[in-house]
Amino acid sequence: MVFSNKTNVNVLTSLLVAYGIKRAVVCPGSRNAPITHNLNECPDITCYPVTDERSGGFYALGMAQALNEPVAVCVTSGTALLNLAPAVAEAWYQHIPLIVISADRPQAWIDQLDGQTLPQPDALGHFVRKAVSLPEPNDKEELWYCNRMVNEALLDATADDPRPVHINVPITEPLFTFDVPCLPDVRQIIRVSPARDYDCLHPEFVDGLVAACRPMIVFGQSSPHAFEGDVADFLFSHVIVLHEALSAFPHVSHFDEVLFYGQMEPPDFVIHVGDTTVSKRLRHFLRSAENAVTWRISPSGAVEDTFQNLRGIIVGDPEFVLQSLDQKIRNRHVNGMEYRRRWLTALTQASRHTSDYQPDYSQMAAVKYFEGNLKDGAVHYANSSAVRLANIYAPHHVWCNRGVNGIEGSLSTAAGFSVVSDDKVFCVIGDLSFFYDQNALWNQNLRGNFRILLLNNGRGGIFNLLPGLEQSPARNQYVSAEHQTSAEGVCRENDVVYLKAGNMEEMKQGIDTLLYIESERPVLLEVFTDASEDERVFKSYYSSLSI
Repeated sequence: MVFSNKTNVNVLTSLLVAYGIKRAVVCPGSRNAPITHNLNECPDITCYPVTDERSGGFYALGMAQALNEPVAVCVTSGTALLNLAPAVAEAWYQHIPLIVISADRPQAWIDQLDGQTLPQPDALGHFVRKAVSLPEPNDKEELWYCNRMVNEALLDATADDPRPVHINVPITEPLFTFDVPCLPDVRQIIRVSPARDYDCLHPEFVDGLVAACRPMIVFGQSSPHAFEGDVADFLFSHVIVLHEALSAFPHVSHFDEVLFYGQMEPPDFVIHVGDTTVSKRLRHFLRSAENAVTWRISPSGAVEDTFQNLRGIIVGDPEFVLQSLDQKIRNRHVNGMEYRRRWLTALTQASRHTSDYQPDYSQMAAVKYFEGNLKDGAVHYANSSAVRLANIYAPHHVWCNRGVNGIEGSLSTAAGFSVVSDDKVFCVIGDLSFFYDQNALWNQNLRGNFRILLLNNGRGGIFNLLPGLEQSPARNQYVSAEHQTSAEGVCRENDVVYLKAGNMEEMKQGIDTLLYIESERPVLLEVFTDASEDERVFKSYYSSLSI
């Protein structure tokens, strides 16, 4: 056996075999010849030639009906794909898992009057559950993306409620080189359907955790109500748990500082719960763990391969799944205790550094004082610098628009929260985010429970922390949007109580007032700082670490 030299075709072929696809209807053509060749070379797949694509689609439909299993149908580029539409539409309404595989021309030649070219991705519209177009991989990231795309499509085709899927495969000429002696080893992602008992857990998930030398649980952003029952005490006492202020756990986890110091080995087994993480350092750390096995606990079952080493998805409520896992391992020896001990030692040292470090007057000093004196209330942080300071100092759940990470709407979201809350609602926000969303204060619904800590250093401060950008003369004016604007006029126009601070003493007095003043109208404290000094203090916090 020899296979095509096209990497995306070989990845697709390997995963078709891994997912147990045994039959393929193949229609003639040159662009899909590498795919047809591979399917024919696979002893696990039987090919059935059909010349007419419209008929071929229905042939595959009939096979899938008789066998009650997915069947692939492979066509060349151009209108050949469109001829499958009637069969795919019928398969959709019959819940039949057709796997449509279309060869395609390179994207650069679409709509350029070249032969057999038309926009093929999404050409089947509503009638497929998943449509992916594979890259032609040239590096590790593109190979990971190609693998992930095929996994996503085949997972949806083999789900409990099967439907058609479409895998589009651009192939660059030359087409007919068949000199690869074997198919690549590929990662197959497992998805385990929910169940109502402890047997909902895949054995590889449970046994992998128990056997791992460096297991880790990572919690991303989640609602503060996500874990309201009993915590999985045994599990959490044996496996290190990392989380940020955006997660459901009410204490600070200074893992970003530990990772900055760079002494910890990457994990070999990761359980990923919740949504986004702010820390780019954490994402790079976990992506560098190429041999790690990550399991995602997800109510939706979506393929979210954040760390690029996803092995499986447990579909279900994270709290229930973790409690189930806790019960499964209670009577077993878990190897990860030493790794957990090393992490806890480092986290304790990082926490001590955070407590001991006394920042000079800066945005960091303002957030530290604010969090150190806050007693109650809901707290929203805006994106960029503000939420990164929250992850250092906030010992409570933090609300933040991290779904897409845009700066627009941070103030409006907090304002809307305050309108329906009986408690005080605080918004800690940078100047660009504030002025971008200042119309949030142009609202008749606001009351005195809404409090704003505005950190104004005259630019987007996050851009001062990006290595290399300081070399560009465009940084301050065009990238960081340097300005000399104050919120005083905005507050006056909208009947908002305005306070300001320009030094450490004024800042502390202003925050005390912001926290405790009785007011029928919203209150805003604008803390003016110097961007260069903010940068120096923030970098000094990390550079003075000793772990």
